[in-house]
Amino acid sequence: MSKEIRLGIIMNGVTGRMGMNQHLIRSIVAIRKDGGVVLSDGRRVMPDPILVGRDKDKLARLAKTYGIERFTTDLDAALKNKDDTLFFDAATTQMRASLLKKAMAAGKDIYCEKPTAETLAVAMDLVKAAKKCGIKHGVVQDKLFLPGLQKIKMLVDSGFFGDILSVRGEFGYWVFEGDWQAAQRPSWNYRLKEGGGIILDMLCHWRYVLDNLFGEVQSVSCLGATHIPKRWDEKGKAYKADADDAAYATFQLAGGVIVQINSSWTTRVRRDDLVTFHVDGTLGSAVAGLTKCYTQARVNTPKPVWNPDIPQTIDFFQTWQEVPDNTVYPNGFRAQWEMFIRHLVEDAPFKWTLLEGAKGVQLAEAGLKSWKERRWIDLAPLKV
Repeated sequence: MSKEIRLGIIMNGVTGRMGMNQHLIRSIVAIRKDGGVVLSDGRRVMPDPILVGRDKDKLARLAKTYGIERFTTDLDAALKNKDDTLFFDAATTQMRASLLKKAMAAGKDIYCEKPTAETLAVAMDLVKAAKKCGIKHGVVQDKLFLPGLQKIKMLVDSGFFGDILSVRGEFGYWVFEGDWQAAQRPSWNYRLKEGGGIILDMLCHWRYVLDNLFGEVQSVSCLGATHIPKRWDEKGKAYKADADDAAYATFQLAGGVIVQINSSWTTRVRRDDLVTFHVDGTLGSAVAGLTKCYTQARVNTPKPVWNPDIPQTIDFFQTWQEVPDNTVYPNGFRAQWEMFIRHLVEDAPFKWTLLEGAKGVQLAEAGLKSWKERRWIDLAPLKV
């Protein structure tokens, strides 16, 4: 029995920020450097990527820097290679559905970024196409693997919270307009015609976070806004920013949990991290960021009294206790890559399929509809 199994991966969209940093460098390159993904029987799966994109020079530089032998600008030719069995996409949302269907038609298994599509109808069409083709498929759900949220999950599983009452989330930071300082996000994020908008982007994330940690999302009320109507692109040219750059959403979950999440690229951070989740329960509360998590049990909760006539005597930040790092938390993108590779090769469990991706699109679509119609939108169960 061979101790190493080759996995040929067609990696599309790796010259972009997310595709390059998280998926190529911190996942596939790191896995290769460490000798591959170890299976349950001790064998190792070695990813053998071919980098695909439109800019040949960028691809060549990436390949040379990270010791990758293959790259191409011809996706159709790459899909014809029967030795490469997995297609990965981290390019634009607008192109994703058509590329995934093309790869499925070529018999490739699928792993991709989210959103899987711009509309629920197209996202569900992908689910049906994958079932018809009989391929394996997965969607990136990276925030579930954040150390902070892993600690929240441990608290949930341990019963620390008692009955969970509510969750409050704050996500975002100030994305510079591009005139005084270069923007730290690509300009397409702020153009509707290019698939931009924070509701489509972030509500896909919040769906899988809420579903997996606190209860399935049943309804949403969302208000979007385009706070900054004018921005400057990568070449310094002014453009109309017509996509939503902030979203203020309330969710009702199965079991009665109420969730409020603000998502904004137009807020200046004065909190523990770029994203924080505050969970309140009958027996305790917790606040988690990307990596750290702090708790306050019922028995340790201070007893403040409202008195606006004197300065507050309690330092509330000092009344919380940090959850220790008793576990090593790997890069979340890499962790999910390894899980999916094991699913491909030895059929290990993997729940984050195209159907889970479609649930995220469903919530984003419902959020946009709620904003437009100024009302609550209920989410129906998705059926294949």
